Amino acid sequence: MQHHGYVQYGCGLSAPASWTNFDASPTLRIQRLPLVGGLFTRRGPQFPQNVLFGDIIRGLPIEPASCQGLYCSHVLEHLSLDDLRTALKNSFASLKPGGIFRLVLPDLEESARQYLASKHEQPAIHFMEETSLGKHQRPRGLSGVMREWYGNSKHLWMWDYPSLAAELQRVGFTDIRRAAFGDSSDPHFKDVEDADRWEKCLGIECKKPM
Repeated sequence: MQHHGYVQYGCGLSAPASWTNFDASPTLRIQRLPLVGGLFTRRGPQFPQNVLFGDIIRGLPIEPASCQGLYCSHVLEHLSLDDLRTALKNSFASLKPGGIFRLVLPDLEESARQYLASKHEQPAIHFMEETSLGKHQRPRGLSGVMREWYGNSKHLWMWDYPSLAAELQRVGFTDIRRAAFGDSSDPHFKDVEDADRWEKCLGIECKKPM
């Protein structure tokens, strides 16, 4: 276990050097294997070397109450409801008192607004595709199941501000507010946030009470 001042989980390929970056992708684990990993990385994007394996649902390999800042971008919508609640509990536990948690994810309210105003000839299909909720076809065979497992691209739950704010409050977070790109009082978040991933999305900032 180590102390880490600023931690991002579910980082994907975005891993700023000033942050400790974790991802739970099976692809990352395979890429880190001797010999086999080298062969596997030729088939797709490679995780930066400073990305560590860590699963927020199981708990990150860091000291409890050791983070001043915690961040996740387009991660929570890929979790089931039960797993999200576990992830929020573990997020709360990882922060120091007074620490800040910022998150961004797709905004169900915005998607619903676009759906209701849609001029698309098949608005339901467009909505399901845009929210990554629907499946064009069920995965078949071992290769199909493996592709879905490795990709983890589907959204399992969508959120609006009132619902997610209530979940955060239930865990113990305070000072919960809607957040916009780059509006944190802590300048360290500028290193990890990407404006494109905040556009038309739901951002939230909250704190662990002192």
